[in-house]
Amino acid sequence: MKSTGIVRKVDDLGRIVIPIELRRTLGISVKDALEIYVDTDRIILKKYLPACIFCGSAEDILNFSGKNICKNCALEIKNTLASTYVTDLEDTPTATDPEDIGEILDDIIQSN
Repeated sequence: MKSTGIVRKVDDLGRIVIPIELRRTLGISVKDALEIYVDTDRIILKKYLPACIFCGSAEDILNFSGKNICKNCALEIKNTLASTYVTDLEDTPTATDPEDIGEILDDIIQSN
């Protein structure tokens, strides 16, 4: 772990300020979420990347009903629902755009 030589005091509300130079270097912008980890006697802050609740992937994330799902898992769910609940697969729409997948899942669920 690299020391920056920066020391900050904790305020009355338990907050610390991360210097702008450090935020710029690490790509942390205003309103970015940070994950907090504890490792024995260390507090570790890491920029939060939303990940799929099923496979943990952080690529092509779709937020569906408050849950993060990657494109691949959403397509797998769609195909599973289609094969389980739809008798005529020719009428089942297909999509590769993550924004369309939520609408397709809604349509499949509502039609059954």
